[in-house]
Amino acid sequence: MKTKICSALLALMVIPAYAQSAGVGINTTTPQATLDVNGTAKIRSTPVATSMTGYQILAINQNTGGDFQVSQMSPQMITDAVATQIGTTSGVASSVYSARKAAGVTLVSATIFPTGFRSVNFVNAERTVGSTAVFSDTDNTYTVPSTGVYAIGFQFRYGTGIQGALLTNAPGVGIVRTRNAVSTLIDSRAFSGANLGILSLTISESSVNSLYPLQAGDKISFGLTGSSLLDANILGTSTTSFYIYKVSN
Repeated sequence: MKTKICSALLALMVIPAYAQSAGVGINTTTPQATLDVNGTAKIRSTPVATSMTGYQILAINQNTGGDFQVSQMSPQMITDAVATQIGTTSGVASSVYSARKAAGVTLVSATIFPTGFRSVNFVNAERTVGSTAVFSDTDNTYTVPSTGVYAIGFQFRYGTGIQGALLTNAPGVGIVRTRNAVSTLIDSRAFSGANLGILSLTISESSVNSLYPLQAGDKISFGLTGSSLLDANILGTSTTSFYIYKVSN
């Protein structure tokens, strides 16, 4: 009986020593970490964190050999991963782009555009944020980098924003999407006007902003509809801007 008791005590003494020096293995005789589980793991319950402050996230390192080591990761790393770096635009998501023209506005015609639409001659030099990789100076278009839902805003002020006559052709702002060489007007808004009896006025400033489903490779153009009779001199002193960024897959 004494021999059995001594053997049990010796076994208990050996286990902690083994765990400290070589690790503990479950379903493996050669543990490669302090705790090496060769199989699935299950946790019955966990406390709920009320904020990210003071917490780290546990993540699996998917090594090619199947050694899925658990590591801690800062929540900030997830935020940084979403804000993917492209070119020299550090910390800005790849879809984000905005530009503004304060002068020198001209309108560009293209046979592919819907009838009455002409695009603004935006160029990369006028961008306020974003990567030059998503905008082309050749055709003044933004190229959608990945499929998803995008927030787009476009504003245009013709001259001072108020004209002393109702403009013909009902001009306004418009957004055109070109997909597989087919252009479609996806949103527009005409300038508003008012007849005051002795004076007719056109509020020649308008904007559009909403959410739009887009596909990777779509080209987005920003311009005016019904603009064929607008004065070139007034166009040159007009101001316009746009922004676009992805909000969801």
